[in-house]
Amino acid sequence: MTESLTAFELLLQIDERCRLLAADLPSQPTRQDSWSGIGFRLGEHWYVAPMSEVSEVLHEPRFTQVPGVKSWVKGVANLRGRLLPVMDLGAFVGHELSVARRQRRVLVVEHQEVFAGLMVDEVFGLQHFAQDSLEPVDTLNGPMASFIKGRFQREQPWQVFSPFALATSPGFMSIAL
Repeated sequence: MTESLTAFELLLQIDERCRLLAADLPSQPTRQDSWSGIGFRLGEHWYVAPMSEVSEVLHEPRFTQVPGVKSWVKGVANLRGRLLPVMDLGAFVGHELSVARRQRRVLVVEHQEVFAGLMVDEVFGLQHFAQDSLEPVDTLNGPMASFIKGRFQREQPWQVFSPFALATSPGFMSIAL
């Protein structure tokens, strides 16, 4: 005499048989030797920001200008109910933004008490580099020097830019005229 199974018990049996017969997935070595970041361009310079320091990437949002601030502060935008100060990163470091507005993007940075958008000329998405190919930069001069944490070399050098270092710098925090 066969025992009558409930629908749930039958599903449990099927699940158990499937698990016993299933082949293991091939194991893939984890890629701990890889460094990933968001690639972007300011003028003729190529940068990459660590993934952990960029919350999101936006198309250039509509923003409202704010009086009494430095020229590199573009204004504030409404980002899902939060006021996002939009800063022209190129103007902050003395470069002009490209005229191609269609390519401009905003990197959103959220660090400690700072929530800000950094407008850049163009974003190239996620960039992957071998961790051991990170080169130190000893003799870097200019307004970006204190925010550069290294360099990766490809067809052109990709400088590692730290949005967190920028967000905590006194010059970036003083926006009033």
